Amino acid sequence: MTQEHVDVVVIGGGQAGLAAGYHLRRQGLDFVILDAQSTPGGAWQHTWDSLHLFSPAAFSSLPGRPMPVQVGEVYPDAQHVVEYLAEYEQRYALPIVRRVRVRVRVRVRGVHGDGAFLRIESDSGAWRARAVISATGTWWRPFMPAVAGRSDFAGRQLHTVEYRCPAEFAGQRVVVVGGGNSGAQIAADLAYDTELTWVTQRSPRFLPDDIDGRALFDAATARRRALDEGRTDTGGVASLGDIVAVPPVRRARDAGLLKASPMFTRTERDGVVWADGTRTEADAIIWCTGFRPALSHLGPLQLRGARGHIATEGTRAVDEPRLHLLGYGDWTGPASATLIGVGRPAREAAREIAELCARN
Repeated sequence: MTQEHVDVVVIGGGQAGLAAGYHLRRQGLDFVILDAQSTPGGAWQHTWDSLHLFSPAAFSSLPGRPMPVQVGEVYPDAQHVVEYLAEYEQRYALPIVRRVRVRVRVRVRGVHGDGAFLRIESDSGAWRARAVISATGTWWRPFMPAVAGRSDFAGRQLHTVEYRCPAEFAGQRVVVVGGGNSGAQIAADLAYDTELTWVTQRSPRFLPDDIDGRALFDAATARRRALDEGRTDTGGVASLGDIVAVPPVRRARDAGLLKASPMFTRTERDGVVWADGTRTEADAIIWCTGFRPALSHLGPLQLRGARGHIATEGTRAVDEPRLHLLGYGDWTGPASATLIGVGRPAREAAREIAELCARN
């Protein structure tokens, strides 16, 4: 297997990987971006049809290139984001290799941290790099809870990642599980043409109607600053609520179509059952129950803790200073899983890696 030598390998060609590439180039580093997808756009090209951003285009941009306004839309849709990301990587001529699946393995030469490299193996070749940025996100690792009887349900079960449009479920009895943004948006999507039951772990908390992604980014940033300075935890985004009231959600809510039921205790062959014995028949259950970080490619490094996360300082892995994690959520930078939020931690990661390369 041939092996290429670069300063940095970025794993993942979605929004976080592109932001990393932008800042790595500004640092003058030699890098490559490995993407498992065959086309640009990251996870955005796989979302449901009606998905829109939480913020206007001007507040949903990657570093260096403002997102163009989408004609007729205040909040751009997913296809607009895909087109923006495709144009972004072309504009900056980012070196992206598709379609690549990788694993990372350490090969240390000399004293740890001095002359050491990471070897990245893939089905398309191998690279040796002074540093790696993992930017694979969470979309590829959907989480479904262990609910009693879930395997007994005879209807259709799917996760957020598999949902596309309400036409698939027209006239059916559908249970949507999840009180976050995905659950609310998909429930709103289905509220008109299905017999909908929306189930949440706790009562839905809608953010005030005038709050969008701009305010969420500011809240996440303020929380991180407070924690870094040893001040009282502000609570961040969680202190504001769980659900951004984007227009489709607002319309369904105001029409009285988004009334949530508490979480059921088990599923049966033809539906779901609550603790008091109440039953609801269902043809389909959609689990909008979140994601976990997609980190299996880093398994050989043996860095994951008991809860599955890799300990980090900023974006840098505590136990492997040549590895940075970008875009997985607040634990790798305030709002780093968002378009507007990923730029700052990407810049810091590129700066740290440039310093590492200068020392070795």
